Amino acid sequence: MLWPAGEPWPHCEDVHLHVDTGFRQSPTEVRLRRILSSRWSPDGPAPTLTPAEEALKKRNAAWLAERLEAGPPGPAECPVPMLPVAQLFLRDVSLLRPPGQADLLQILWCPYEHDPNYKPATALFWRSAAEVGDVLVTPPEPYEADYPGYVPEPCLLAPEAIIEYPNSLDLSPALQEMLEDWNRWQAGGADVDSSYAAYPRDFYSTHLGNAPGWKVGGWPPWGRTDPYPQYCAVCEAQMIPLLTIASFEWDGDKGWVPQEDQANAVSSHYAGQDPSQPTAVEVGSTDNMQIYVCPTSPEHPHTDLIQ
Repeated sequence: MLWPAGEPWPHCEDVHLHVDTGFRQSPTEVRLRRILSSRWSPDGPAPTLTPAEEALKKRNAAWLAERLEAGPPGPAECPVPMLPVAQLFLRDVSLLRPPGQADLLQILWCPYEHDPNYKPATALFWRSAAEVGDVLVTPPEPYEADYPGYVPEPCLLAPEAIIEYPNSLDLSPALQEMLEDWNRWQAGGADVDSSYAAYPRDFYSTHLGNAPGWKVGGWPPWGRTDPYPQYCAVCEAQMIPLLTIASFEWDGDKGWVPQEDQANAVSSHYAGQDPSQPTAVEVGSTDNMQIYVCPTSPEHPHTDLIQ
């Protein structure tokens, strides 16, 4: 992450009660498990580690020994160093609307679940990339994470502009009723598989309404709840979606798979190799976390929502 070496690394100041989920691991252990699972083959030899990965293994062994020596878990370390989640440049994602001369958005989160909705606490930072001098090479890391899905896997982005339509729950009752009319779909000449004849609204929801995956802007992925607006705590303006952090890039029918991933999407894969989950992030029960910002002032506090 393009973080200035002279700027303090973000920490979560909340109290973190240690309710052992049975999934808690250090970020190093999470990464080692992913490395091994990505190289695992049912017919091949046991996966091997590079010298650098062996060093990670030793580091994790020291962490495990420290954890055993500490005895029963107590409150988590506080403050907790946050983990990088996303870094987006305006040159790549024109939908960003940064304040002032900023051209870089950085998002981090605390890998512990927080009340009241049991989700990671998030932090947003806008900055000018040109003003960053020396970069912090080794940022601090949290002692452990509640779940492996809260430790993002580093990925390079290939931003793609797409058109999506609102979630059907965001439509008026009259429009929702029109979606249920199979004759309208046929009269409109839409290329709709006849298997959707009994439930044409499912075609809209699957292929047209609110695209799955990580996205800037776009429509909210309602489902856990019905739609309800988010309002700025400072000026009470209705907030708008900034970023959706998704557990998966596409769903089971693969209707939104990018062209460059289609071959991998239909092939078999093993643990740690799912092309629909390159970030390894998993929020909620394979849900989405959507971050909202104030449209009148990006400096106003953001909010987030699990759907």
